[in-house]
Amino acid sequence: MSSRQATGRGFTIVETLVALTILITIIVGATGAVQTGISSYIYSKDQILAFYFAQEGFEQIRNIRDENRLNDRHWLTGIAQNSSDPCYFGEACTVDPVVTPVPINCSSPGNCPVIRQNSDSGLYGYDSSWDATIFTREITLNQVNSDEIAVTVTVSWNKGTKSREFKARENLLNWQ
Repeated sequence: MSSRQATGRGFTIVETLVALTILITIIVGATGAVQTGISSYIYSKDQILAFYFAQEGFEQIRNIRDENRLNDRHWLTGIAQNSSDPCYFGEACTVDPVVTPVPINCSSPGNCPVIRQNSDSGLYGYDSSWDATIFTREITLNQVNSDEIAVTVTVSWNKGTKSREFKARENLLNWQ
């Protein structure tokens, strides 16, 4: 009879530790990728909202200019025709198309109110009974010449410890 020697077919401690290290590295990497993906999604969502808030600011200023033309008024009436207007050159203002088509003076740059949202209708505006969002919108005007103004809309928001900003500029002409 031949004698058979028993051979160990199990894992050694070193092999087990190497396998666990590889497994933990994969789990940590996947978790980091998911976390980065979620952060990118949230930032993208906020940036899209900021873009639309800026676009709304441009549209409201453009609408006032157009209504002035239709009513045979100076093209900057109610915007920046004189120093008592809410968006006079160098002043900061914002717009609330839900409540009033007239711009709201912010008293100084960086002092515009936070945009609020009605949880029932989903509308955004400045009604103090609505829920505050993380966004503020500031509109500033600069005169290029007597028939042209530069409109700059800045939408700012904070997410955690990071401050974000979306800024866009558009020139409006006196097309009267």
